Amino acid sequence: MLFKMHRAYQPILPCGNKYLQQKWDKANYEEHKKRIQTAKPVVDTTTPLTYGHLHLKLKKLKFEKERLSVIERDNRLLLEKMSCIMRTKGQIDNKNDYQAKSLNREKREKELLRVSQENRAILDRITKCEPQYQVQRWHEDWQRAEKYMDSIARYPRGWCKFQNQKEQKLNKKASKQEREKRDKQQNDEDVKSKSEEGEKGDVQSGDEKDHQERETVLEMV
Repeated sequence: MLFKMHRAYQPILPCGNKYLQQKWDKANYEEHKKRIQTAKPVVDTTTPLTYGHLHLKLKKLKFEKERLSVIERDNRLLLEKMSCIMRTKGQIDNKNDYQAKSLNREKREKELLRVSQENRAILDRITKCEPQYQVQRWHEDWQRAEKYMDSIARYPRGWCKFQNQKEQKLNKKASKQEREKRDKQQNDEDVKSKSEEGEKGDVQSGDEKDHQERETVLEMV
């Protein structure tokens, strides 16, 4: 049965012997699979090499060591000086009774005096200077211009303001009259309602009296 399985094989190309063609195709396929498994990648995906001088920076460590040595030396010297000062009185007196003196004080005082004199002279010139503009003449010109405007105006001066005041007074008066009229109407309505209530009360009281008289008569009977 196994010997006759080659008869069901369908090769891609026409052949004279299906058994041999199947055997050759199978051998070629196995060789192809082997070549694929042993193929090397074209792109190198491996990790790069590690260099010691990039991770361990000796130059930086050297500079850091030198800096620490300088700091340690300065601290040691400072400690020695402080201990010497604490043991003794020290070589420097920190008391200073020197009064500060200016080397150009006289020059600055003279300059200040000169500036103040110049400012005073400028102020005197400004105060004594007569004005070039005459305010009285401006006032007279304005009065003359007002006369001209009054002579050519259609309405007298202040007419618009007078009319506005008059309208405001009329509006106030009208509003006051309307308010009084409204109050009068309200009072009349109140009086009318009170009178109606009184009449109703009188009618009810008369009915109550008649009822009481009727009850007394019935009791007597």
